[in-house]
Amino acid sequence: MSWHVIETGRQLEKTVDFGNKFLIGNGYLGYRGTMEEYGKEELVACNLAGIYDQRGSAWREPINAPNGFYTQLFIDNQAMDLRTSEVITHSQELDMQRAVHQRKTVFAEKVGEVTIESERFASSTDNHLLHMRYSFSLEKTARVRLVTGIDGDIWDINGPHLFDYDEYSEGQTIAVSAVSGELKHKIAVADTISRTFEAEEQLLETEKGVFRQLDFTAQAGVVYQLTKSVAIYTSQDTKEPLDEAVKASFSANQFGYEVLKQAHEAEWQNRWSLSDVEIEGDDEAQLALRYSIYQLLLTAPYHGQTTSIPARGLSGQTYKGAIFWDTEMFMLPFFLYTAPETAKNLIDYRIKTLNGARDKAKEYGFRGAFYAWESQESGQDACSDYNVTDVFTNRPMRTYFRDKQIHISAAVACGIWQTYLMTEDLNLLINGGAEVILECARFYNSYAYYRPEKERFELIDVIGPDEYHERVYNNAYTNKMAAYTIDIAIQALERLEADPTKREELIRKLDYQRDMEQLQTLKEGLYVPKPNEQTGLIEQFDGYFDLEDTTVETVRSRLLDPKEYWGGAYGVAADTQILKQADVVLLLTLFKDEYSKEVKKRNWQYYEPRTEHGSSLSPCIYALLACDIGDPEWAYPYFMKTASVDLTGASKQFAGTIYIGGTHPAANGGAWMAAVLGFAGLEIKDGEISVNPKLPEKWQKMSFSIQLKQEIYRIEVTKEGGSVWKQ
Repeated sequence: MSWHVIETGRQLEKTVDFGNKFLIGNGYLGYRGTMEEYGKEELVACNLAGIYDQRGSAWREPINAPNGFYTQLFIDNQAMDLRTSEVITHSQELDMQRAVHQRKTVFAEKVGEVTIESERFASSTDNHLLHMRYSFSLEKTARVRLVTGIDGDIWDINGPHLFDYDEYSEGQTIAVSAVSGELKHKIAVADTISRTFEAEEQLLETEKGVFRQLDFTAQAGVVYQLTKSVAIYTSQDTKEPLDEAVKASFSANQFGYEVLKQAHEAEWQNRWSLSDVEIEGDDEAQLALRYSIYQLLLTAPYHGQTTSIPARGLSGQTYKGAIFWDTEMFMLPFFLYTAPETAKNLIDYRIKTLNGARDKAKEYGFRGAFYAWESQESGQDACSDYNVTDVFTNRPMRTYFRDKQIHISAAVACGIWQTYLMTEDLNLLINGGAEVILECARFYNSYAYYRPEKERFELIDVIGPDEYHERVYNNAYTNKMAAYTIDIAIQALERLEADPTKREELIRKLDYQRDMEQLQTLKEGLYVPKPNEQTGLIEQFDGYFDLEDTTVETVRSRLLDPKEYWGGAYGVAADTQILKQADVVLLLTLFKDEYSKEVKKRNWQYYEPRTEHGSSLSPCIYALLACDIGDPEWAYPYFMKTASVDLTGASKQFAGTIYIGGTHPAANGGAWMAAVLGFAGLEIKDGEISVNPKLPEKWQKMSFSIQLKQEIYRIEVTKEGGSVWKQ
């Protein structure tokens, strides 16, 4: 059952968790794993990628579309509802191999058992479409009413976002259109049905929805079936989203559910052929890793729209649907090795939002590109100055995520450079990639502070990956990444010498001649903390070792409220060495060839007990470095924590009073990295593929494929070694 996620029994307390866990999606939209009869109270949502709205002064967030899957069965006027009815059995299943969600519920009613079954998928061949098959049967003959349609009264965190609702109906197609409040985006949802039974039908219109009511007498033992083809378009797709949605929904219904499902499954089979990782000897790890890969596949912008992957994927509006550094540092590697064209789509988002990064740099008085901490559609930063609410006063707390997390620009530059190195596509640099890298380097040149008494440049007043310590000086990770950005900017200019005309055009466009000279000076003079000669430790930032040296458990015991934020000016961790997530260990993982095994081991051993792992980004980095220093048994529990985060739901749900639940695509990408780059030891240097496996005790064998340029390679590793061959 390593392809199936199954939950049985009525577990209403896990409704929100299951909404995340049983998510389906196709890069354009994500539909939460809720029941057909549910409403906004159960957080039903069809989350749209890359289209946002702001309500008043609340946070901007992605728009949820009206729910086209709403279906409610009544038996003798009694609703068949998982929340309120008597249930004999209930199961919910996700078939990851086919990307299909299934539900089966048996209710106990006066007329005997009533069985409802449904199956749905987000089309992988047309990202505007969702499909569902809904069936029911009765133990005894009874009068039934089936209400199905489009529910526009939807869940939002900071809404409502849709207004001016309009309903449409013609034949078996109904539709709802609405307009967003801020930017007047048009959203249209159309639904066309087919059914295997005759019924008295009437149209029901509400203020925000339109439904069909089907009344008839259901015979005992007969299975009654309904299929729905739901199409969603917005004004970002077309000038007339309602017309397009109606046409797409009707056309899909004409093809038929089974035909469309077969095409969908064939596409997913193709995706899995490149992305699956097979593990022999550990079924639990196999399921968790496949689930992580499934989450990445359902969220990726395969269809080339200018979007990236938000920090909570397409599971909802958490974190404002914004793009973080997570994408480049934790998700991009998976796509680089398995779907390079999709990786380019992710990078293209950063290229097209360069002006937003320039505007942010200018806002703070700097030159170049200061990429947003929480980037939305145009690259604007959705992060507010008051990003956490104090649990005691219920007042916003001043935080500095937006102002001081300058390492995001390095992550963007690094992602573009890694994509170029993997693909060797010079056009990636010519068509905007080099411009982004140069502007990120220019930003660090503008930001750097020269200390004449130390004869060096420093990066002061920053926040590193460990967000519990704000406004520190010389965060080792940040300084190293800035130095790397400067280095690759110089290399990018060298690579562009292959096309001298384009190179000179770019230098003139950016007026970069003087910057080129300054970059060399900064490269030679930027301070990057080094390992202590006696201890081998790298100090996370200036003065870190002077802070209180205590334990995570001790700091946790000081909390007065379980939702209390650990960082900030008065956080319980702020004056201690306790950190939120991998920081120095991340540095050592990314630049592992530059440090000795002993240095990496000493820092792993020092920082791990002091890391709360308050972010889902953290465990995979400790797993990767543990593999690198040759201890897969150290790595294994961190891999499992990362890979299973969305299966267990064991992650932070609040930062202060702010809900941060949802899926964790960065952890999903981290799980793949820990498995393939860590346990299998996959490396590509100068176009050569090598493996250096360090498998955990339970694992006998790993098998997977990668794509390098246009070639597909199959890789198998055991504890004794590995083999690589071209397919």
